[in-house]
Amino acid sequence: MTQSTKTRSGGRSARRAARARALPDHMRPIRAGLEGGTYQPLSAIDMDNIHNAALQALEEIGLVDAPPSGVNYMTRAGAILGDDGRLRFPRALVEDAIAGANRAVTLCARDPAHDLNLSGHRVHYGTAGAAVHLVEPDGRSYRESTLQDLHDAARITDVLDNVHFLQRPMVARDITDNMEMDINTVYATAAGTTKHIGTSFYDPAHVKPCIEMLHMIAGGEDKWRERPFMSNSNCFVVPPMKFATESCLVMEECIRYGMPVLLLSAGMAGATAPSTVAGAIVQAVAECLAGLIYVQAVKPGHPAIFGTWPFGLDLRTGAMTGGSGEQALLTAGCAQMHKYYDLPGGAAAGIADAKLPDMQAGWEQMCSNVMAGLSGLNMVYEAAGMHASLLGFCLESLILSDDLIGQALRCVRGIEVNDETMALDQMRAVCVGGPGHYLGTEQTLGRMEIDHVYPALGDRTSPKEWAENGKPDLIENARLRKEAILSQRAAARFDPALDAAIRAKFNIYLPA
Repeated sequence: MTQSTKTRSGGRSARRAARARALPDHMRPIRAGLEGGTYQPLSAIDMDNIHNAALQALEEIGLVDAPPSGVNYMTRAGAILGDDGRLRFPRALVEDAIAGANRAVTLCARDPAHDLNLSGHRVHYGTAGAAVHLVEPDGRSYRESTLQDLHDAARITDVLDNVHFLQRPMVARDITDNMEMDINTVYATAAGTTKHIGTSFYDPAHVKPCIEMLHMIAGGEDKWRERPFMSNSNCFVVPPMKFATESCLVMEECIRYGMPVLLLSAGMAGATAPSTVAGAIVQAVAECLAGLIYVQAVKPGHPAIFGTWPFGLDLRTGAMTGGSGEQALLTAGCAQMHKYYDLPGGAAAGIADAKLPDMQAGWEQMCSNVMAGLSGLNMVYEAAGMHASLLGFCLESLILSDDLIGQALRCVRGIEVNDETMALDQMRAVCVGGPGHYLGTEQTLGRMEIDHVYPALGDRTSPKEWAENGKPDLIENARLRKEAILSQRAAARFDPALDAAIRAKFNIYLPA
C-alpha cells in the first residue's frame, strides 16, 4: 500500500502572504538569545591553565595606577598595595569576587521585548566602537562622523531584527565640547532606538548630567534604577596591567547611579598584550578579574559584563587585524573563559579591516561572527557595520550585517535531530509511490519558515533572473533601504513634552 504525499494548494500568492505574517517568537528560525557553546577551541585543561596563569599574574604582577578611591576600595577588600605602587590580589580574594559576582544579569531596553538575558550561552549581536569616520561606499570615501550619523545608526539598528543592541559605534566629531558630546550621545542614541544602549563618558563629571537625562527618559530615578536601559562601556584598564585612572572614576560614578558596567580590556596582541593567542587571553582575563574585584568592592553584586576584548595585530606592519582568524580565535577563547567562570561576558567580533563593504569585509565579518556565536559569547560587540579596523563605520554595512548575522545565528542554532526532522516518514511517502521529490509537500512548506533563514538583501536568483531584474547591486540596495528607514519617523522618538523638557535643560544639537 502506498502513501500519498500532501501538497498545499492556494497558489504562490497565498503562500507568500502566509510567509509574510510574522511567526511567534518561539517558532522563528533565529532570534536574540539563541544558545551557542558548541565550538570550544580550549580544552578543560587549557582553561584551568589560563585561569591559574591569570591568578598568578594578579598575585605576583598586579596592576598599577588605580585612583586613590579605587585603592581604598580594593585594599579594604583584601588587595595588597606594594611599595612599587602596584595592587596585588591574593588568590582567595579573586575567587571570592568570582563567587560573589552577579550571574543573573539582564540588560534592559526601553522596550522590554528587547531585553537581553545574559545567562548561560545565550548569544546577542550588536554594534560598538568609537569610529571617527563614516564610510560612504557610493563615493568610496571617508568623512568625519557626526551626531546625525550616530542618530541614524541608532534608528537603523532599531528596525534590524538580527542586531540586538546598540553600543555607540561612532564619535560625534562635530561636537568639540566633551561634556556636550557625552550628553548628546545619550540623547541621539536613546532617541533612535528602544533597544539596549551602551555608551562611554569622557570624564567622571559627565555622568551625573547624563543620568539626569536618563531619569527623565525613564520617567523618574526609581524607574531608571528598576530598568536601566543604558550601560557604561568602560575601558578601566590601559594594557598591560594598568588601571585607567579617569575611567575607573567614571566606573565608580556609574555604579553609584545604578548603571550596568562593561569591564573592557582591549590589549593588542604583540603590542600591549602578549603576541600569542593564549597569552593575550591570560592577560585579558587577569585584567577583567581585577575589574571584577573593583566592582565587587564598590558595590557587591552590581551588574558587570566580563569584557575581554584582546585584538589581533599584524606584526609585519603594526596594523590591527580585527578581521583575522587570530581575532576569531581570541574572541572564541575568551567566550569559553567567561563560561568557565559562569559570568556574563562580551568580546569583539565582526570587525572588518576592509575599507568598504566588499568581499574582504564579508569573509572577515562572517568568520569571527560565526565563531563568536558558536562559542556562546553573550554579547558580540562590533558585530555590524565596522570597517578599517574600527576607524570607520558604514550605515550600508550595518544594514547588510543584518543578513550576515542572520546566517551566523542559523549556525548558532545548529541541527535539531528528532523523529520529525529526520523525516523518515517523508522519505517513505515521497519515494514509495510519491512524486519522487519534496518540493511542495506539506512538510516542506510547513517548515520552510521555521527551519530556514532568508536574506533580505542577499541575491539568490539565477544569472538569467538577475539580468532580467536589472542586475541589482547589493550596496545600492542597502543604500535604498537606508533611505527608506531614515525617511520614516523613528519609533523611539520621545513624547513632544518630554523632548521639550530635555531640550530646555540640555543643549541638544539634533534638530527637533
